[in-house]
Amino acid sequence: MLRPCGIKGQKRKKREERYDKEEDEVEAEEQSIERAKRAMVEEKEMAMETSGKEEEELEGQTHEMAGIPIAPSDLKTKKPGLIFVLERASLEVAKVGKSYQILNSDDHANFLRKNNKNPADYRPDIVYQALLSILDSPVNKAGRLRAVYVKTDKGVLFEVKPHVRIPRTYKRFAGIMLQLLQQLSITAVGKREKLLRVIKNPVTQYLPVNSRKIGFSYSSEKLVKMNKYVAAVSDDVDIVFVVGAMAHGKIDCDYIDDFIAISGYPLSAAWCISRICEAVADKWDVL
Repeated sequence: MLRPCGIKGQKRKKREERYDKEEDEVEAEEQSIERAKRAMVEEKEMAMETSGKEEEELEGQTHEMAGIPIAPSDLKTKKPGLIFVLERASLEVAKVGKSYQILNSDDHANFLRKNNKNPADYRPDIVYQALLSILDSPVNKAGRLRAVYVKTDKGVLFEVKPHVRIPRTYKRFAGIMLQLLQQLSITAVGKREKLLRVIKNPVTQYLPVNSRKIGFSYSSEKLVKMNKYVAAVSDDVDIVFVVGAMAHGKIDCDYIDDFIAISGYPLSAAWCISRICEAVADKWDVL
């Protein structure tokens, strides 16, 4: 049997009503999506404005780098200062296994022997302890430390800024030295200042013209008391101390004005530096 036409008409009307409802729902969804997009754009614009304001506020503040924080110090002083040069530092990079590492006598003794090298010569911990003694000294905190230069046993020269705070553990220090020797510089986050950077030789081009350059060697015939020796240096000149950062041997530099010994016994680089900083602090009344 055939269905009446009226029934078919009613069903078509219901379908048309459904289609109208679906179109209305689609339009509502599109409007909600557009509103959400506008809200996201407004939030991004607000975030950009606030971040710009924060950057402006942070321009004059101290920026820090992960692993190498910036230590507070008085950098405004114009008085004569102190410069350290660490010679013959054992900082050699080599590929051990699948990764590059700073060679040391504890972890790479077998590797060094296989390559016909003496493990006792690979002591990067000496320069690490020396840098800690220099940068943690009251002379540096008072802003009287001008610069620190390190020259490796391979002849690579790099500068360490006085306001850098060296990591407290050797493992992190070795990682930073590896990064420095591979990338040639380490820059603080949010600031273009290079905290550590490899520079061109010779080191004499970075030393003040009127500075007095003093070298240290246990084999020197000139044995002095550090306090009296430093007190006799003129107050108008910068003092440059050249210290060896190697396990054994002596430094051989032609730019040194005077070679002295400060003890009748061989001292480590860190202990020698602590005596220097103590004598200089007494001379300049740094407590």
